[in-house]
Amino acid sequence: MASLDQIKELRERTGAGMLDCKKALAENGDDVQKAVDWLRAKGIASAAKKSGRAAAEGIVEAYIHAGGKIGVLVELNCETDFVAMNENFKTLAKDIAMHIVASQPDYVRREEVPAAAFEREKTVQVEKTMAEGKPQAIAEKIVAGRMGKWYEDVCLLDQKWFRDDSKTVDQVVKEATATIGENIQVRRFARFVMGEGLAKKADDFAAEVAKQAGLA
Repeated sequence: MASLDQIKELRERTGAGMLDCKKALAENGDDVQKAVDWLRAKGIASAAKKSGRAAAEGIVEAYIHAGGKIGVLVELNCETDFVAMNENFKTLAKDIAMHIVASQPDYVRREEVPAAAFEREKTVQVEKTMAEGKPQAIAEKIVAGRMGKWYEDVCLLDQKWFRDDSKTVDQVVKEATATIGENIQVRRFARFVMGEGLAKKADDFAAEVAKQAGLA
């Protein structure tokens, strides 16, 4: 298993994220130089170096599914309007919108998850793990693993890519960054489902009317 020093060195040399560095080292027998080459070959290293550059251009892409019953708007950013008109960039935006329809994420990235939502889910997983009778030391690791899986469910960039589950959405975006040559970022999205929430609103309205009439 790679040491923290090896992971730190690899991050400094490539600019790649911790999870990408850990995977690169694991795939290459904890050899830092081979891990650097592996990240470069995957396009992750060059993508990471571009990630700090401003991405103020881009497009808003729409995808409508199921005969107009489900729709997604996604904003995909890049650095120049030239790239925003690139067909590969447009295709990526369309594919991400399709992925959102299929996988139903709630947030783009982990940093957007509200603390209250995180703590609520963690409490559920702690109680579930303790109910299974796991020792405290093991339980903490199990909970950490389950929270990671939860992030995969609710965060777009952590999800398995709908076209190739060997990759995450984040990896697909980084590969596009390396190929196109500009910083590419998913900024935000909105998912619409026909009729979603209407029944609850009707129930709430009926309850309010009954309350005002003194019937509830």
